[in-house]
Amino acid sequence: MLTAAIFVIIVALVYLYSTRTFRYWEKRGIKHDKPVPFFGTDSEGYLLRKSMTQTAVDACLKYPNEKVIGFFRSSRPELIIRDPDIIKRILTTDFAYFYPRGLNPHKKVIEPLMRNLFFADGDLWRLLRQRMTPAFTSGKLRAMFPLVVERAERLQSRTLEIASQPLDARELMARYTTDFIGACGFGLDADSLNDEDSAFRKLGAAIFNITVQQAIVAALKEIFPGIFKHFKYSSKYETDFMSLVSSILKQRNYKPSGRNDFIDLLLECRMKGEIVVESIEKMKPDGTSEVVRMELTEQLLAAQVFIFFAAGFETSSSATSFTLHQLAFHPEIQEKVQKELDQVLAKYNNKLCYDAIKEMRYLESAFKEAMRMFPSLGFLIRECARQYTFPELNLTIDEGVGIIIPLQALHNDPEYFDSPNEFRPERFMPSEYNHNKTKFVYLPFGDGPRGCIGARLGLMQSLAGLAAVLSKFTVKPAPNTKRHPVVEPKSSIVQSFKDDLPLLFIERTKP
Repeated sequence: MLTAAIFVIIVALVYLYSTRTFRYWEKRGIKHDKPVPFFGTDSEGYLLRKSMTQTAVDACLKYPNEKVIGFFRSSRPELIIRDPDIIKRILTTDFAYFYPRGLNPHKKVIEPLMRNLFFADGDLWRLLRQRMTPAFTSGKLRAMFPLVVERAERLQSRTLEIASQPLDARELMARYTTDFIGACGFGLDADSLNDEDSAFRKLGAAIFNITVQQAIVAALKEIFPGIFKHFKYSSKYETDFMSLVSSILKQRNYKPSGRNDFIDLLLECRMKGEIVVESIEKMKPDGTSEVVRMELTEQLLAAQVFIFFAAGFETSSSATSFTLHQLAFHPEIQEKVQKELDQVLAKYNNKLCYDAIKEMRYLESAFKEAMRMFPSLGFLIRECARQYTFPELNLTIDEGVGIIIPLQALHNDPEYFDSPNEFRPERFMPSEYNHNKTKFVYLPFGDGPRGCIGARLGLMQSLAGLAAVLSKFTVKPAPNTKRHPVVEPKSSIVQSFKDDLPLLFIERTKP
C-alpha cells in the first residue's frame, strides 16, 4: 500500500513539474496549440514523426495573421517569430538580450564536442568568435581554394566513371563535401569519392543519423536537464573524433604546417596566446563588464574541428544536391547556368579558380534560390538571456524563453517572394533582388554577430562543386526521381531528405 502511494505521489509530482509552465503563453495572450504533459506542443518531434522545421511551418500556416506564435518544447516556452522587424531586433538591434542559442540544456555541464562556436553560449562563444573570425578572411579563403579545386576535379572524374546509370546526387555531393572537409579541415586525403567504405564518410553519416537512443537521450536532457546532465549526444563518436584530432596535432608538432587548412588556422589562433574579452555575462558593481580570459586547449580545438566538419557536411551536400535536383527539372535554367560557366571558364583556360567562381553570378543565384526553397537550416534558434519586452507587441518574456525563426516558412512566404513554389534564380540577380524587402527574411546563413562564420567558405566550395559538375554534365531526372523529395522527419536544425535524389548525369558534348 505504501509503495503504491509513493508511486502515485511521484507520478503526480512529475506531472506537475512537466506542466508547470503551460499557461505561460495563455497569460500573455499569445496564440498556441494546447500542450500535453512531458511533450508540450512538440509530441510529433519527440516521437520522430515530424521535424522542428515542419512543425514551425505548420504553426505559421495555422496562425497566418500572427507576428509571433507560442510553442512548448516539453515544458520550456518558446516563441516562433514571423515578423521581420522583430527578427531584426533579435539578431542585431537587441542582440545583447538574445546572444545564446540555448542548445545545451544544462548551462554548466557541457559535453566536450559541444563546446564549439555553434553550440557555445555566453563568454565561451564570445572568446571563440573573437579569436576565430580572422581565420575566415578573403585572403585565407583564397589560400585554401587550391584544396577545393583539387576535390572538385576529382568530383568530375569520379562522376564520369560512374555516370552510366542514375546516381544519387545527395550521396555524390556528400562525398565531395566530405573530401573537401577532409582536405580543408584536417589536411587528410579522405578520398570518399572513390572509396565506398571511407571511414570519414561513415563518420559524417553517423553524426546526422539520429538513432532512437540519441532521440531518447535528447528528450531526457531537455525534459530533466538537471538529472540527465551527464548523458551525451555524441558518445558514439566522441572518442574516435578526439583521437583523430589529437593525432593530427601531434603530427604537426602543434604548429601550423603550411597547408592553409582549418587545423592550421586554429593552431595559428592558439599561438596568439590567451584570449581576452569583455564579458557579456558578468558585470562589475559599477555596471561595467568584467574581463574574461581563456586558453585554446586541445579539447577546445577538437570541438571547433568537429563543428567545422558537422556544419559543413550536411548543409553543403543537401543544398548542392537540391540545386542539381531543381536544375534537372528546369532544363532552360540549367542551360543558362552552363552558358555562363562556359563563358567564365573560357577566360581562365577552362580551369576552376577563385576568381572564376566569383564571376559565376547566375550559378550563385540558382544556388541561392535553391536555398530559399529548401534552406539547409530550417530554422534559427536563440534564447532570451534576460527579461525583454517587444515594443511592437507589448509582450514581455523571461530569461530562458526560446526563440524560433522559421526560415523554411519565411523563405516560402508569398508576402516576401512572389510565386514561392517557382524555381526562379532571377529573383537573386542584382537587377531584381530587393535586399531591403528580404533582409531579415532570407537568412540561410543567419545574420548579426551569430551569423555563420563560415558562410563564404561554404558558398565557395558549394559553387565550386556545382561548377565542376555542370561544366561537364547535364543533369536530368531519372525514371524514379521524385519531383518533390520528402524531408526526413528526424531532421533537427539541419534539414535532409528521407530518400535518395537519383539523377542522370549526361556528359556534355561542346562544339
